[in-house]
Amino acid sequence: MTKSPEPLAVRFIPAAELKSAYGVFGHFYSVQISRNQAVDCRSVLEIVSQDQASDHTSQFFRRTPDAVFIMMNPGSSQPLVPVNNSIEVKKLHELPISLVPTKPDTTQYQVMRLMHYCGWRFVRVLNLSDLRCSKSVQFFQQYQALEHDGFDSHSIFSQARQSELRLKMTTNQKRPVICAWGVSPELDPLIERCTARITKSQTINGLLKVGTTNKFLHPLPSLQKQKLSWVNQMVQQCTVPIV
Repeated sequence: MTKSPEPLAVRFIPAAELKSAYGVFGHFYSVQISRNQAVDCRSVLEIVSQDQASDHTSQFFRRTPDAVFIMMNPGSSQPLVPVNNSIEVKKLHELPISLVPTKPDTTQYQVMRLMHYCGWRFVRVLNLSDLRCSKSVQFFQQYQALEHDGFDSHSIFSQARQSELRLKMTTNQKRPVICAWGVSPELDPLIERCTARITKSQTINGLLKVGTTNKFLHPLPSLQKQKLSWVNQMVQQCTVPIV
């Protein structure tokens, strides 16, 4: 009888080691909601191995990601170079993609850890909302107020941005879609909009909160041992490296 392979021993790779192994790029923009209101956004984040990083900004849409993550919102994500992408609401769908080097954060390091153990060299991160807001409570209030005023295009899963979503979401069934947007009930409208756009043919991964069907645990819990546990469980889900 053939023995099952031993589970992979996952260690907590430090941030300094990850930064030397991966490059991070994002597309940042601001939307002019009204004469006196603009909101800062990020529509996509891409994490690539350093051997691909030098020419990645010119390769958007030419490479297929090994996996696509869907998280809550970009948080405090910020570019490492000046960006001046301002656009009116009605022209949002016309905004071209321009990737720039981006400062990695602690959540993205968790993604890198998973990339390391799965052998992935390119991961794309999308969000339920593009709104850049580091505090969850403020983000909930901001997106709800915008949607109350009729602006739902802060989300790539909105009706108005379907063409953009088709370009950014993988259609390859061997490339997993990893849901990791958290468990807050405040996200329910955004989650429902997202799941309505994800096709049944796609491979969905993520750690569901017990007793739920659409609340996927965020990659960055508060305790270090929980962070390592998230990586370990996700490695077990995504057992076959993509070559």
